[in-house]
Amino acid sequence: MLRSVGQKRVTGSGEDPRVTELSSSVSRLRRELAAHPAEFPDRAIAEDELAALDAMAQSGVPEILRLRRSLLLIAGAIGSVSALAVSLCEVRNAVELFGTAP
Repeated sequence: MLRSVGQKRVTGSGEDPRVTELSSSVSRLRRELAAHPAEFPDRAIAEDELAALDAMAQSGVPEILRLRRSLLLIAGAIGSVSALAVSLCEVRNAVELFGTAP
């Protein structure tokens, strides 16, 4: 998990670090998408799927197949917006922490 300088992991919190990483990366991408001035046809799809990922992270038990489906929809919706590429990659990395579907 990437942390800013000065951040510490709280031991014994019981929270899965993968869920924490997913939640923070989704929040970051949602903020950047909201601030992005350009309109594009699939923006609403990206926003809806980011909301779905956030809800899964908040539940604490994300379903791997659903995570991957949402990631594909988000990537397809905003993949050509280069200003969002770094944050999209962080979401992808967070989803990959959960491994492959059984």
